[in-house]
Order: sequence, then C-alpha cells, then structure tokens
Amino acid sequence: MLWCVPMNPRAAIRRLLGAEDLNFLLTNRIPRAAFTRFMGWFSKLENPVIAGISIALWRFFCDVDLTESPKMRYRSLHAAFIRPLVPGARPVDTDPAVLASPSDAIVGACGRVENGMALQIKGSAYPVADLLGDPALARDLAGANFVTLRLTAGMYHRFHAPHDLSVEQVRYISGDTWNVNPITLKRIEKLFCKNERAPIVARLAHGGDAIVMVPVAAVLVASIRLPFLDGVCDVRTGGERVETCSAAFAKGAQMGWFEHGSTIVMFAPPHWRLCDAILPGQRIKMGQALLRRAPGGSPG
Repeated sequence: MLWCVPMNPRAAIRRLLGAEDLNFLLTNRIPRAAFTRFMGWFSKLENPVIAGISIALWRFFCDVDLTESPKMRYRSLHAAFIRPLVPGARPVDTDPAVLASPSDAIVGACGRVENGMALQIKGSAYPVADLLGDPALARDLAGANFVTLRLTAGMYHRFHAPHDLSVEQVRYISGDTWNVNPITLKRIEKLFCKNERAPIVARLAHGGDAIVMVPVAAVLVASIRLPFLDGVCDVRTGGERVETCSAAFAKGAQMGWFEHGSTIVMFAPPHWRLCDAILPGQRIKMGQALLRRAPGGSPG
C-alpha cells in the first residue's frame, strides 16, 4: 500500500511560488518602483511587533542564516537585511593570483565578452556598452572574462573588495527594478541594461589591471549603498552622474551593500580566468577564489 507523505507547508508554498508564470507575475507585474520605495520605508520601521513579524516571514520564505551574525535580534527588517557577520565568518583567499568573490552569491552566466556582448542567460546576450553606459570602457573590456553573481533575498547582502585595489570611478545609472531571478532573465531581454546600476571601475594595487564591478538593483532593493562615495546617503542621491575618486581597499574590505538581494556583474582582463570550480548554479561565499591570473599574465 502506498502512503502519501504530506508536504511541509513551507515547501508547498515555495513550490507554488516557484511556478514560472506565477513567480513572474508576483515579482514583476506589480508597480515595481512604487513597491520598492514602500519596501524601503517599511523595512526601516523599528516597531518591535512589525519588525518581529516581517523578519519571521522573511525567514519563512527565504533561506536565512542568522547564526553568523553578531546578534540575533534586530530593531527592523532593514537592520536584518544589511547585517554584518562575526569576524572570521568569511575567510578571504589571500593568494595574490586570485580575485576573490566580492559577495555571497549564486553564480549565473559567465564567460568571455565577445563582439561587445556578454551573456545574461544561456541564449540571451546584452551589449556591455549598454550595461556600463560607457562605450569607451566597453571597448577596453573586449575579450574580458565576466561572471554574474546573484544575491538572493536571504543572503548576506554586503560586498567586498576582491583584491587590493583603488576605485577610480563610479557611474550611477537610474533605471527599472525588474526581478533578477532566472525566471525573469529568460523573459526580459537586456534586463541588466534596464535596471538601476552603479558600475565601479577599480585598479588593482599590484600590476595595474583594471576590473569593473557592476552592482545591479532589483525589485525591493531600496538602494545600493557605497559609503566611500555617498557617505550617509544612498547612491541615488544626486541623480545620474559620473564621479571620480581614489578610495583604496584591502582585499576583503567592505565596499558597500544592497538593501535586499540583487546582482553583481564582474569583469576582469582576459588573463584573469574563472577558476575551474566556478560554474553556473554554484553557490559561492564572499572571499572564495573566483578568478585566477593565468601563468604569464600581468602580476597581481
């Protein structure tokens, strides 16, 4: 006799929300900008009841691990989203021939820039110049290797320097807030070029190689925070612009954070190649080896 084991309510809800059509409808066919602004306001409410319920719901629907945080109780959902980690929770690969992952993430499309195009998802490419808002910089990235890192809603949301480096330029580009999950990436062409983003051009401290990191906002991302650039304000303050700077970071030092899950697209010169273990769908943690300098490449 066969027995049917009832599905865990949490698993059942996740399975329902994972249905492509429903997921796309719920996360995209809404007033995305207005809902994102609302979430930015709501998440910062420090009412204990609201904070307790919203954090409990967040943990119910998302894979959230708060055991690596220095505290388990938070005044608001926002404070839980942008939580720091206890020292040593993310060991950073110190090999100078390695570019470490700047964040916890799920690896998305990765490969080489060809004919000015990078992959958004298998079978769908976008112009790198459109992503960066800078055709000259895109030309400099001809043949570069790229990797897409997607931060889910429950992950650690801060991002860090992948190597000893100095930030030379930040460009803020306003835009939409489409979801950046695989379901939406399959349906919306050139999505990364449509969403709000802030390309960061940095130069490695040894060898002088230039890399580009592009934090891309998504639905519910109330802001991209770059404290070295914007102080107490989010990067949106001041509108679209290009800012030059000379902010230096040691490998593994915090550079900024998202106020919800999102994506970072990272570009490096051709002699920095993806590590053998880096494949689409793989989960990676901040500090793990992401790209490695090929023998004979510029010294790092």
